[in-house]
Formats: sequence, structure tokens, C-alpha cells
Amino acid sequence: MIRGPLRWTFGSQNLASSFGQKGLMIPSVQTGSPRTSRSRRLLLQYLRKSSSLSATAYSRTVQLPRPDGKLSPAFGKLWLRDNCQCSKCIHPDTKQRMVQSFSIPRDIDIVDAVVYQEQAINVEWSDGHVSCYPFSFLNRRMRNIPPRNPAKLGDIQWRPFETCTPGQEQYPTVSYSAVMANDKAVLEWLENIYRWGFCFVKDTPVDPQATEALLNRIAFIRTTHYGGFWDFTADLAFKDTAYTNEFLGAHTDNTYFTDPARLQLFHLLSHENGDGGASLLVDGFRAAKILAEENPGHAKTLRRLRQPAHASGNENHCITPQQHYPVFDRHIGMPLLFQIRWNNYDRSIKWDWSVDEQYEWYEAARHFDEILRRPDMEIWTQLEPGTALIFDNFRMLHGRSAFTGKRRMCGGYINNDDFLSRYRLLKFGREHVLNNLGNVKHSAPNPFFYI
Repeated sequence: MIRGPLRWTFGSQNLASSFGQKGLMIPSVQTGSPRTSRSRRLLLQYLRKSSSLSATAYSRTVQLPRPDGKLSPAFGKLWLRDNCQCSKCIHPDTKQRMVQSFSIPRDIDIVDAVVYQEQAINVEWSDGHVSCYPFSFLNRRMRNIPPRNPAKLGDIQWRPFETCTPGQEQYPTVSYSAVMANDKAVLEWLENIYRWGFCFVKDTPVDPQATEALLNRIAFIRTTHYGGFWDFTADLAFKDTAYTNEFLGAHTDNTYFTDPARLQLFHLLSHENGDGGASLLVDGFRAAKILAEENPGHAKTLRRLRQPAHASGNENHCITPQQHYPVFDRHIGMPLLFQIRWNNYDRSIKWDWSVDEQYEWYEAARHFDEILRRPDMEIWTQLEPGTALIFDNFRMLHGRSAFTGKRRMCGGYINNDDFLSRYRLLKFGREHVLNNLGNVKHSAPNPFFYI
């Protein structure tokens, strides 16, 4: 049994004679403990058996000491750093990820590790961060999944769409009075949302009841753990970053739902004694297309490797989807990409992947994140009372700048199925829609081509 702190340092060792490998990170004990040589032998024995790790993966992994003096299975260093559970990396109230995953250096390394009281291990990283991993946390995740054979994936195809660019003179807009008066204007509104990804509604009465009536012109408002129609300020009533005044990077909502809401509407009712809070939109389809052009392999990785998500800020909720989903989701009946799921705040801890897959996903996600942050991708607008913004949450990523003062916002969600039902019926008429039930042809006359 280990009585005191056990300190390990990490450095490159030349193991060419044993493995034909250089640069493997080997922990070595600094305390003069009689377990030193035994622990090193155990490590070498384990590595000789680790045929599931590729040559590249050796330099990307580390085995951590356990209280019994043995070594854990190999953990990916990047995965370990990204999943630090300290209060700087995971918000203590919202339980959302705060570390900017894609700013972590690709070659992140461990400088030092200390076992304390047989309960946890403190790790000092090469980027200066210090993490504490309880053994209870590590034990649940001590799995090393062999790489799977990648599924054969063809080139990504997109459903038809058009994209706006930052700074253009006018964005898709309709008037509140027209939408409330006739279904022809509702169709124009929904066409704008489907075609461009978002639409402003000008001259909306600065009143929550009027805004709620606007949403009801499409379909009933979806009720979630946030309630139905929202009327809120940044008071952390729900423990989610949206209920703060902090900067919010581009993301999609509801990645923790099996069926995320399709539409989301915001209407700024008031902003007193402060400024900031500009709204950000990024076209996820355009970003995915750029990614596929710049690196097709990265785009395929974000289609192939699925990620977990959760909403656990409030004590009476721990919401996760029925299954894990990829960042780029493709329609099964028609092989078209139809949904982006991207929310680093709500991304959970993935267990079932090899170290090679970890680095493959992080590299692809880092590239996608960089594209999303390019100035020519970011559409910034300042919402004002009287103009509502609605957007396609399956396509458009949204965020906001930090703000001061008190802002009052209202809005709500609408389900995917209800949005498409209303859109297809207005566009084609009920008889034509019913006559094409089950149709998966890639054809504009097919109502179900619009996904």
C-alpha cells in the first residue's frame, strides 16, 4: 500500500531496442520506492501486449499510476486534458464544458503526476494547467477500444440551400403583420428559413403574447425542461450558459435531445443600463462544405464518429439522447446531410473509441472549429425590440457577445416534424403531400425531398 505521495515524471525514452519505437512517454518513480523497478517492468510488459495501439498512438498515450502501484491501461493524453473535471474546465453550476477544446495544443503532454491519499492523481500539463482525476473517474473509463474499420462513406451531399454573407445590405426579412394576416406570407417566411437558414420578422410588437402568437403561426411551441414559451433574463434560473451574460460561441441547441428542436426564435424585449449582447449566426452547412473541400477526410470523420451530449445543470435533470450522434448527420432515406450537431459546451465524455480515433476526431473538429471562427463566416447583428429572429437549429449555429446591464428576451422552440409539416403543406397542398407519403426520390416535386 502506498503511504505517501507518489510522484511520477514523464520524459521521452528510446525504446528502439524493445519496440522499434522512439518518443514513447514512460512514467518513472521519483521516491526511491521498492516498487520502482516492478512498476517499470509492469509497464513494459503491458506495452509489449498492446498490439491494438498504432505506432502513432504510442506517443499520444500515457499510463497513469494506480494506488496499488500498478499502471492503468493507456489513456489518450488529449482526451485526458479535454476531460479535466476541475471548475475551470467544467462549470460547477451548469456542468457544461468551459475549456476551449480546440485551443489545447495538439502535442499536449504530461509534465508531472502525483498520487494523493490513494483517491486521486494530480496531473501537471505542458500547457500549465493542473488537473485532478479521482480514481473513481478513471476506473470507469479504463477501456482501450481497438480501431474499427471505417465505414465506406461516399462524398458528402447536401440538401439544396443558399447562404448569406456577413455585412450584406439586407438579410431575409418578413413583416409581422403580413405573417399574422395570411398563409401566403407564412409560406414566404418558412421558405426564407429553409432556403437561407434564418429570417427576421420586422415590426413585431414588443410584447411576449404577440411574439408567442407569431410562433404559433407555424406550429405549437415545444415544451422542454426550459418550459414552453420563454420570457427570461440572465438570472441562471436554469443552469445553462444561455442564462448568463457571458460570451457564447457558435453552437446548435439541444444536442442532448434525441430529436433537437428545429426552429428557435429570439425577440429582445428590452436592454437596460448596459450594452453588448450582439447576436452571432454561422451557416453550418457552408462551413461543412468548406471543410469537405479543404479536407474530405476530416468531413468524413465528423460524419462517422459519434459524440455523446448531456444537459445536467439542474439537479432534477440529466438529459442525454437515446443514442450518440455525429456532428454531421445524414438522412437515411436520402443520403443528404441535413443536420449539424455542434455544441462543445454540452459535449459529454466519450468512452467507446480508440486513441487513434480520438486524435482523428479532435483534428477534424479543430479544423471545423477554425472554419466557424473565420470572420467571413460570422454574421453579427444587434437585435432590437420590435425585430424577432428565427433560425434553423439543424443548420445555423448561433451565439452572442458578452453584455452588461439587464436584458429581457422571449422566444421558443418548434419541433422539426411540425415545421416540415407546415412547410410542405403550404408549399404543395395537402393532396400532393398525401400522395407522396414515403417518397424518397431526389426530386423537387417530392414534398419529402425537403428535409
